[in-house]
Amino acid sequence: MLDALYTKTVVHGIFPLHERLKGHDSVEIRAQLEKSQWLSSEKIQELQNKRLARFIQHISYTVPYYKQLLADNGLTFSDITTKQDLARLPFLTKSVITKHFEQLKNQQSGKVTPFTTGGSSGTPLTFLLSNERISHDVAEKWRATRWWGVDIGDKEIVAWGSPIELTTQDKIKELRDKLLRTQLLPAFDLTEQKVLDFLNTIQIEKPKMLFGYPSVYYLLAQTAQKHQIPLNNLGIKVIFVTSERLYPYQRELIQQVFNAPVANGYGGRDAGFIAHECPDGSMHLSAEDIVVEIIDDNGKPLPDGEQGEIVVTHLATSDFPFVRYKTGDIGAISTSPCSCGRGLPILEKIEGRSTDFVVAADGTKMHGLALIYVIRELSGISHFKIIQKNLTETQIQLVTTNEYTPETEKTIITGLKARLGQDVAIHIDYLEEIKAEKSGKYRYVVSEISE
Repeated sequence: MLDALYTKTVVHGIFPLHERLKGHDSVEIRAQLEKSQWLSSEKIQELQNKRLARFIQHISYTVPYYKQLLADNGLTFSDITTKQDLARLPFLTKSVITKHFEQLKNQQSGKVTPFTTGGSSGTPLTFLLSNERISHDVAEKWRATRWWGVDIGDKEIVAWGSPIELTTQDKIKELRDKLLRTQLLPAFDLTEQKVLDFLNTIQIEKPKMLFGYPSVYYLLAQTAQKHQIPLNNLGIKVIFVTSERLYPYQRELIQQVFNAPVANGYGGRDAGFIAHECPDGSMHLSAEDIVVEIIDDNGKPLPDGEQGEIVVTHLATSDFPFVRYKTGDIGAISTSPCSCGRGLPILEKIEGRSTDFVVAADGTKMHGLALIYVIRELSGISHFKIIQKNLTETQIQLVTTNEYTPETEKTIITGLKARLGQDVAIHIDYLEEIKAEKSGKYRYVVSEISE
């Protein structure tokens, strides 16, 4: 009773105040989204088209890049009013964003914050986020959370964050997490003892939901099985996973060990929260905010049901627009509705976002992103790939720019040795390009160490 009362206080009091103080409109947006999700697919498409038309009109006046782009292509904002019309515009890529960074800024924008992606394609990207985009991201995730019978304020454990993000949490963030009953645990440097400590925390806290990388919860489930640690009676209602591809074998073991369903999420810092899984098993697109196209190898839009590259236009990015952004991931839009009754379209056959674990010389297992964070923020690097050959040798492939210096090389070697072990040999190969896998996908961390 007290537990439910506290959650209600967070939902209706603490969190709305928190969001208002930060200048976010997430509470109002979530209320709108919870209504619109039950509209028919046709009505949702009408809403999307109206927002798209307003969005294109706005950025055509206020964003230099798109003002010039429309002019160069002999277009006006009135020519882009539907998803189909977007095909008249070129794609947005990481290289385009980097090249035209200043021109992509809205001249009338308020406060914006720089963000950097994790470099899942081997190419980290820096871009700008405003309160508009953040408010919609929070609202979309909040709506999806409530699909599973949990809410903000329910006890949550999060396996997330870079070492930097974990160590720089200030007192205000710590207080916020305590009030919202969210506990952040590091998903890096996962020795068996740390995994056991992680499991012990879950047993003590008895959270209603877990959130994080699927590979981490799979490792936790494996360790719990190995040590016969019971996790099936803690009252966990759902395990939200994102940021990586979720494999069927991972889902099966996680659900078995934790006795709770796994809810997949697809998206990223750059493209936004694109799709969330509902209890009926469908990955619903956040169609009120995000337009998704599926394209073939020649860049031509494909009809629903056919698999191709996922291209995103985010309608809440007017301060730094993402229009026809190529994600590099593969998927298809379903031709069938979901049995849950929501009119939101369904994304299926999603491929990509696969991250390996690596193993330090002393046997410590680490999330592959632990190595990414050593490289992703460094200037002078346009592409990279990390290949762990064995416990004593790791190869780094780099495509560099003129900003790269001998000091950068030293920083990479020092950082990787700190993670993998001081005696590990770090070999850096400088290449003109880094080739994709046979599948056409890029893997940015590869461990050749077999289990």
